This record gives sequence, structure tokens and C-alpha cells, in this order.
Amino acid sequence: MRDFKSIAVNMMKMSPESQVIGSVISYSLCSGSLVLVNKLILHYLPFPSIVITGQLLASIFFIYGANMFGIIDIDPIKWDALKPYLVYTVAFTCGVYTNMMCLNTSNIETVIVARALSPLIVCALDPIFLGRELPSRRSIAALSLIAAGALGYAITDEAFIAQGISAYVYPFFYLIMITFEMVYGKKIVMGVKFETVSGPVQYTNLLGWPPMIAFAVMGGEFTRFGEFMRDNNAKNLSELISVMPNEATALVVLGCIVGTGIGYSGWWCRNQVSATSFTLIGVINKCLTVMVNLMIWDQHAPPLGIASLFLCIIGGSFYRQAPMRAKKSDDIADTGGDLKMKETEEGILKEPLIKN
Repeated sequence: MRDFKSIAVNMMKMSPESQVIGSVISYSLCSGSLVLVNKLILHYLPFPSIVITGQLLASIFFIYGANMFGIIDIDPIKWDALKPYLVYTVAFTCGVYTNMMCLNTSNIETVIVARALSPLIVCALDPIFLGRELPSRRSIAALSLIAAGALGYAITDEAFIAQGISAYVYPFFYLIMITFEMVYGKKIVMGVKFETVSGPVQYTNLLGWPPMIAFAVMGGEFTRFGEFMRDNNAKNLSELISVMPNEATALVVLGCIVGTGIGYSGWWCRNQVSATSFTLIGVINKCLTVMVNLMIWDQHAPPLGIASLFLCIIGGSFYRQAPMRAKKSDDIADTGGDLKMKETEEGILKEPLIKN
């Protein structure tokens, strides 16, 4: 059997173009498929926090198990890295929880619209926290297109028609959490350096599962899960697996694999492309999600709602994050002329996460 470490080294030796293509494809496949897989899992196991906890623990098991057998290297736990990731993990777990609650109470398109609206908030936070210019005319037009698509989708959504604004409580909180995660996540990417590619995945998952357990307790999921087991005449997990449909077990396993994969592919992709391109990829790959969803799931929006959704995606495609603001001349002198590379987002994000 080939040494997995040598495979990883060979991947790092790929040409820049090949690394960009490989990272974009792998991240798109994981990101586009995970929302569908989780939606299908919740059809069989309607316990969002428990499902996510299982995926996080499975990822931890994979990382430390692979390290134990010498397959991959991992980073040591350091307080300097732990502190910023504690804040990030709060946003991460809240975002994952609200995402799963959206999937559990509405359709996939509602989640995608909430994600597509995130640039509306990011463009306001960028000048404040990330030192960017105000958005360009093109970006303002794209944001307007996204807002129009979201409004068009909302007026066709059966849940919105029946329940009003209350149907969008979880999508709203998901939008807030994912936006904060994007902005703060970018800051810690710049400030926290890891020795291995497993570092960000390792810290996020290690810190992420305890809050998900808390969400499960507060939501009464363990009580409902116990009732679910009794209804299926199962005294333990092995008996529950034996009575569950095979496709349900396969989906749970697939969710754990894809959940681990999106952690690695996401950080790999973020390291290869600019933040603007990374956001664009995250929006565009939802086209695949919508198309597959239309083929396999009967709980989706009407045609006008789907058209409005694609309007959001088109707007997201045209949106571009504003460039970094140029620093004052005194700052330029202090940096010894190296500011020019730092002024652009492309230059900042091209700094490697793994230093030789």
C-alpha cells in the first residue's frame, strides 16, 4: 500500500494550476453534496445536533487514528491557537446548528438563499474589520440582484406564506452566523499558522462537538432519540443500526466522510485562491445542489422560487469583494516596500498555511 504521506507531499508538489483545479473540484463536490446528504439523513434521523456531533467525532477519530498509524501528521494543541479558535468555534457550531435546523424545518433552497445573502452583510463588515474599500458599482448591482432574488423566493415559499416571517427565524440566524464565521475566520487564517494541513480541521472539530452536545440537550434531542429507539425496539445503537434501513446507515457513513472531506478541501481551497474566489466557489457550487435536489427530493420550491434562487446565484457570481485599503505613506515606509503585495487580497491569501 502506498504511503499516504508521500501522496500528500506529491500533491504539494503539483503545479499551482493543478492545485487550484484540484482544490476547487474537491471543495465544490464536498460543499455541494454535504447539504443534500444531511437533508436525507434528517429524513431518517430528525436529530440535527446529534447527527452533527457524530460527524465531528468521526472526523476527530479519523484524524487521530490516521496519526496513530503514521498516515498523517497533526499539530500539537497550543493555547495561542486555541484562544482564537474558541471564538471561531462558537460561530462554527451555531452556524452548523442553524443550518441543520433549517434543513429540518424547511427546504434546501431556503438554506441556499440565506447563504447567498451573506455578501450583503460582509460588504458592510469588510470596511470596518478587514480594512477594505467600499464595494464597487458592480458589487452593489450584484448585491441588489441577490436581494431581489431572495425577495422573489420568499413570496413563493409555502412556509413563508403559511407562517409569515417566523418561517425564516433559523435561516436568519444561519445568515448571521455564517457571515461572522466568514469574516472572523479570515482574520484567524491570517493570524494563526499551523505546521500541518490537519491543524484547522483538528482544532475546529475538537472544540466543536461539546457545544453541539449542549444544543442537543437544550433541544431535548436525547429524550426524543431515546423514544425513537424504543419505537424501533432497539436497546442500543447496534440494535438500532440493524433495524434501520441500509440506505440510512450508508447516508450516515457518507455524511461522516464528506464532513471530514469538506474540512480538508475547504482549507486547501482557501489556501490556493483569493477570499473572493473562495466565496464565489461556495455560491456557484450550489447550482449543482439545486439540480440534484430537483431530481431526488420532492420537498423543494415552485418554479418561480427556483428561478429566484438562480437569480441569487447569478448575483453572487458577479459580486466581488472590495480591495484592501492602501495604508498611509508612513506605514509603507515602515514595511520596507513590502506593502504592495499585502494590499491585495490575492497577495494576502497566497501566503502558505504550511511553512517549510
